[in-house]
Amino acid sequence: MARAENKETAGPVARMVAEVARTLRLRRGWTQEQLGHVLGFSAAAVSAMETLAQPASDEMLVKLEEVLGEGLGIFEGARKYMRLEKYPVQFQNYSLLEQEAVVLRLYSTFVIHGLFQTEAYARALIGGGYPPLSEERVEELVEARMARRALFDREPTALVEVVLEESVLRRTIGNEEVMRDQMRHLAECAQRRNVTLQVLPLDVGLSSEHAGDNGGMTLVETPEHDHLVYLEIQYESLLITDPAKVSTFAQRYAKIRAQALGPRESLGLIQQLAGEHR
Repeated sequence: MARAENKETAGPVARMVAEVARTLRLRRGWTQEQLGHVLGFSAAAVSAMETLAQPASDEMLVKLEEVLGEGLGIFEGARKYMRLEKYPVQFQNYSLLEQEAVVLRLYSTFVIHGLFQTEAYARALIGGGYPPLSEERVEELVEARMARRALFDREPTALVEVVLEESVLRRTIGNEEVMRDQMRHLAECAQRRNVTLQVLPLDVGLSSEHAGDNGGMTLVETPEHDHLVYLEIQYESLLITDPAKVSTFAQRYAKIRAQALGPRESLGLIQQLAGEHR
C-alpha cells in the first residue's frame, strides 16, 4: 500500500529509479496510464513509484528494464541496491558481503538462519516480531529475505556451512504445517553440493563444554579472501575485521562444528522432525 511517509524515508536508489523512469516516460510522450498499461501495472502504481509513495517493487523494475531500459541496464542494475534499501538498517552493511561471499560459515542459535527459511516461516517470524510491523513492511521484508537465496545458485558457487542448534528445529514458528515444510526445505538444502548442514544436539553440554554458548555468528570469506565476522542481536549488528578477533571466532566455530552431529546424522534428524510435524 502506498503511504505518504514513504516519500520521506525512500532511499537514494528508489529516488533515482523514480526520476529516471519519469524522464524516460516523458521522453516517449506517455502518460502514467499508458506506461502502466505496457508494464502491466495500474496508473496509480506508476504514480506511486514516481512520487515515492511506493518505491518500485522487484517485479516492476524487471518490467521497467524491458520497456524503458534501452539496453543500458539501469533498472536491472538497480534491483540489487533497491533490495538493499529494503533491509533493516543493521543488516544493510552486511548484505552485500553475503551476496558476494565465496564461503559462509553460519551458526544459528534461536531461529533457522534467514538463508534457509521458507517464505511461510519467514512471514510468521517477521510478522510475529516486536514492535509489530505493518503488513506491507512484513511482505517487503519477506520478499527481501527470499531474494537472498539466489546465493545458492549463483556462479561462481558459494560454499555454505551452517550449524543449527537442535532447539531451533524444535521451536514451532507459525504452526505445524509451516514447520513441516520448513524441515523438508532444510532437508533439500542439506543435499546441495555446496551446502554442509549440521545440527548441534541439545545434550552437547552434558559431556563437554558448550563452545557455542555465547550465541550465533557468521564467518565470511570475501572474493579477495579477506575473513570477517558478522554478529547480530536485538536489532543491532557488529562487523568484525580485526584478524586476531576473527581467528578466535573461527577457532570457536571449528569447535562448534566438531561438537555437532555429522551431516548424515543431521539430515536424518531433520527428516525425522519433518515426519513428526503432521
